[in-house]
Amino acid sequence: MADQKSYFDEPGDITSDDTTIATEASFDETTTSRTGAAVIRIVLAVLLFALFAALSWFTGSGWSVIVGLLAALVLFSCTHVVLEWERAVVLRFGKFHRVAGPGLVFMCPIVDSVTATVDMRMRSTAFKAEHVLTADLVPVDVDAVLFWTVWDAEKACAEVKNYVRLVYWVAQTTLRDVMGAVTIAQLSTRRTQIDKEVADILEQKTNEYGITVLSVEIRDIEVPSDLQEALSAEARAERESNARIMLAEVEKEVSEMFVEAADTYGDPSAALQLRAMSFVADSVKEKGGLVVVPSALSEAFDGLQKIARG
Repeated sequence: MADQKSYFDEPGDITSDDTTIATEASFDETTTSRTGAAVIRIVLAVLLFALFAALSWFTGSGWSVIVGLLAALVLFSCTHVVLEWERAVVLRFGKFHRVAGPGLVFMCPIVDSVTATVDMRMRSTAFKAEHVLTADLVPVDVDAVLFWTVWDAEKACAEVKNYVRLVYWVAQTTLRDVMGAVTIAQLSTRRTQIDKEVADILEQKTNEYGITVLSVEIRDIEVPSDLQEALSAEARAERESNARIMLAEVEKEVSEMFVEAADTYGDPSAALQLRAMSFVADSVKEKGGLVVVPSALSEAFDGLQKIARG
C-alpha cells in the first residue's frame, strides 16, 4: 500500500479519508462503461479509411491510402461520443470554449480538445465525523450520507481541482459545526432538523462551484459505552419520576371524587373509608383472594342463634 500512488496525485501518505473519496470516485468509473462510445469512434474512422482504400483500388493510386489513413486519424481525434448523463468540457487553445453533449460531438482537430467529462447524475457520498464534541461536551461519532449532483460542468471543472474531494471535506466540516451546536439529548429528537440544516449550509457552500446538494441523511450516531449507561440510568430515573408524578395527580383526582361521594352519603369523614374499600377491591381483583371484613351483620346472626336455642 505504501507504493501505491494516490488517486488525487498529491504527495503524502494515503489517509482513510482519501481511501473513502477514491472509493466514491471508483464507483463512478465502474458503473459507467465507455466501450460502446469508443467503438463508435473506431468504426467511423475505419469506414472512412475503407472508403479511401476502395478509391485507391479503383484508381490504382497509393496516395489515396495514405490520405485515407490521415483522414481516419483526424476523424478519430476530432470526434467524441458523450453519453446521455454526461457533459464534455471542450477547450480551444487551452481556454474554455463550450460544454458539449450528449451525443456525437465534433471538434476542430488540433485546436479543440475534450479535457474532462462530467457525470451529471445524482451521486451519494458517505462521510463521517469522529469524536465530535456536542454543545454539552460529549464526544460522539456520526455517520451520514450526502446526495448531490453537478448542475454546471464548467464551474465544477474550471474552478475546482477535484470537486468530489471538495464535497467530501465540506460535508465533513459542516457536520462537525452543526453537531457542536446541539446537545446529546437533542440528537434523537432533532435528527430531521439537523439533516436539513447541514444540507442548507452545504448548498450555500457548493452552489458557487456548480454543485447542488439534494439532501443529507444521518445514518448512525455512536455514543461512548460508559456514557450510554449513564444516559440509560438518567432516562430510567426520569421515567420513574414522571410515573410517580402522574400517580400522585391521579390519586388527587380520585380523592376528590371520594370526598364528593362521602358528601352524598351525608358523612364527609367516610371518604377515607371509601378509599380503603377501593384499595381492597382493587387488590382482590388483581391478585385474587378472600377478604374478611367484620361488620354488625354478624351480631344479627348471633341474635338469631340465641332465639333458635330458646
